[in-house]
Amino acid sequence: MAVIGAILGDILGSQYEFTRPEDLDWRNVPLISGLPIGFTDDTVMTLAVKKAFVEGKDLVETMVEVGRKYPDCGYGGSFYRWIMGPIHEPYNSWGNGSAMRTAYIGEAFEDYETMQKTAADVASVSHNHPEGIKGAVVTSTCIWMAKHGRSKEEIFDYVLKEYPVSDYEYSIGYSLEEMRPRYEWDVSCQGSVPAAMRCFYESTDYESFIRNVFSLPCDSDTLGAIAGGVAEEFYHGFGNVDADRILQEYLNDELMAILMM
Repeated sequence: MAVIGAILGDILGSQYEFTRPEDLDWRNVPLISGLPIGFTDDTVMTLAVKKAFVEGKDLVETMVEVGRKYPDCGYGGSFYRWIMGPIHEPYNSWGNGSAMRTAYIGEAFEDYETMQKTAADVASVSHNHPEGIKGAVVTSTCIWMAKHGRSKEEIFDYVLKEYPVSDYEYSIGYSLEEMRPRYEWDVSCQGSVPAAMRCFYESTDYESFIRNVFSLPCDSDTLGAIAGGVAEEFYHGFGNVDADRILQEYLNDELMAILMM
């Protein structure tokens, strides 16, 4: 289930969002390092989106209802005001928040065009900048492609078309080896989505995907959430990563109940 892959990526990535050592041995470090770890706004909003669709409720009202229960989960400043304030209008954001919350759309919608339109609609309630919308659509589409048996090369070609090397500093066309020396922490869709998909592209299983995320000095919980659903769908699970134990340990009862809907 792509939503589980996204949430697991969020939790595991949260360790290094702000406290990543410069000399991190990302190939060998324990997946749970002893640093602070837990779900973030990525998980909260991913599950709010799922709850809205499963229960047939208004998306914005559900995002606000669920989101206000977790005021300290890591919202960016503008989105915090969107959640907590009285006005819930889109604010032309290109932030990666639109991409990190869309896993359920790629997982749940079978029709390709409907999936892409729904992903755009889910983004647009807050992140209506073209790059914010694109980030959500690309993320949902990669999940959809992985679920429907598309190859890594097909997924790569799709993302490269959307984020060509000529126009994007962290295009999927750059290898991780090329990115690592120059990647800088980036909260934009255009700086997060193609890099996250490169972490998936160079992986061999879910664990190696997460380790690729660890290898970049990045918004690691969000890159984990963005491509975690793709990795889960493509590899049909988590291999040696004990996803059930991690979810049971770090999700509360309310969020787990939404996840299991």
